[in-house]
Amino acid sequence: MRRSNAKRPEKMEQLKLQMRPNATARAQKNATRSNLVVLILLAAMIAAFFFLLVLVCNSRNSMRRGKKYGIVIDGGSTGTRIHVFGFELDGGGRPVFDFGKNGLGAMRVSPGLSSYAEDPNRAGGSLVELLEFGKSRVPKEHWGDTEIRVMATAGLRRLELRVQEAILESCRRVLRVSGFQFRDSWASVITGSDEGIYAWVVANHALGSLGGDPRETTGIIELGGASAQVTFVSSEPVPPEFSHTLRFGNVSYNLYSHSLLDFGQNVALESLRKSLFSTDLMAAESLQKGILIDPCTPKGYSLDGKNEYSSAIHAQGNFSECRAAALTLLQKGKERCSYQHCLGSTFMPKLQGKFLATENFFYTSKFFGLGSWAFLSDLTVAGQHFCEEDWSKLKRKYYSFNEEDLLHYCFSSAYIVAFLHDSLGIALDDERIGYANQVGDIPLDWALGAFILQSTTNLEAEHSDWITTVVSDESPTLLSLVVILIILMFTVWSISKCKKAQLKTIYDLEKGRYIVTRINRYS
Repeated sequence: MRRSNAKRPEKMEQLKLQMRPNATARAQKNATRSNLVVLILLAAMIAAFFFLLVLVCNSRNSMRRGKKYGIVIDGGSTGTRIHVFGFELDGGGRPVFDFGKNGLGAMRVSPGLSSYAEDPNRAGGSLVELLEFGKSRVPKEHWGDTEIRVMATAGLRRLELRVQEAILESCRRVLRVSGFQFRDSWASVITGSDEGIYAWVVANHALGSLGGDPRETTGIIELGGASAQVTFVSSEPVPPEFSHTLRFGNVSYNLYSHSLLDFGQNVALESLRKSLFSTDLMAAESLQKGILIDPCTPKGYSLDGKNEYSSAIHAQGNFSECRAAALTLLQKGKERCSYQHCLGSTFMPKLQGKFLATENFFYTSKFFGLGSWAFLSDLTVAGQHFCEEDWSKLKRKYYSFNEEDLLHYCFSSAYIVAFLHDSLGIALDDERIGYANQVGDIPLDWALGAFILQSTTNLEAEHSDWITTVVSDESPTLLSLVVILIILMFTVWSISKCKKAQLKTIYDLEKGRYIVTRINRYS
């Protein structure tokens, strides 16, 4: 027995060497071949899935290409202006704006929305003519997908919230049935800082610096009718209420932006006329002689019946005194400002970089025949000559101008010098500041900046939400995509649940040799 047992393992080993490798190899080869087929099938299904996904996305991109339109209605203090914009998408889905003759249309009506404060229900009616203009510029088949927004500015900001909302609701009733795409939240009063940011955006878009180095951007100083805005990239620390971070593309801009309500040219003139004859603003000569002198109105102009003080007022244009009165108005409340640099009671950091002065800055410069990069000293000289000229001579020289508009240029020239030089610290011979309302063929209107940001934001949102976009598509391509996706998911599920075979070599005592057997395991 011992001898027999001693020889048996030798036989077993011999059988093992003869049978195990061949049988195991064949079984493993078959299993490998089966797994390879499954992997190829899975790879094909995944490739088909992504191929159809690309088809759907490309299909949507091609549908999005072509002319697009958008409308912004600027509810300003002196009038309401509609802007009709056209743009296209490039191959990457980015908007290509055309603010030239073929891509921009505008129309203005007067008075502004704020003039309906006593009868808000009539405000919406003032938009009807503007909407007809919009429909004439946008092809009818695009009305339904053309967004329209009303963005009111300083004129409405000066009114009570209750009156603001009543005027906006009147506008909403008209816009809901306009045929354009509209939501109630798209009629609003924008903040002054947003107005400044929008103006900064369009200026730097026009100059080609938007999306580039923040240090190469240009600041904006606007002088509207009811407010003034100052917006620029500042490298110094700015209090949170004045600091705004704007991201465009891959670049972030840290902006100082603030709106100076009631510092617009028209409202400032009204304020000056009301307070000019108080002891703190009255010229020294007036106090000594006991008479009331208006230094911002050219001599010879009759003030009789113009206001309650007209019988005691003498128009005697004096640029220096008008400038001093304007500065007193601008610096009102400065004692309440706790910062080192202030304009009135408002924090104002030191200006950095180049600037464009727009709106009434530009109109006044243009009136005096000054170039886009004229010095403030040039405006000072022109303003002195105008203010101190006799009114009768001014009317003959500028016979084509409306008398009320002509009268304002003495004040506007003095106010601009007091604003830019005496308050903001811009030197009289500073070359960093230019006067413009247009760069190339692009108007420097804040509404264009609002449209640029809104359009870019909408397209980025569409791009980031591409899965939702695909799922919401009802095209036949989507149906094929869903079917393939279901098949793929079912295949993966089936494979994960199927039997997994494992080979095992055992010794058969009856047959006296090794055999290869398949053991099934369930996952």
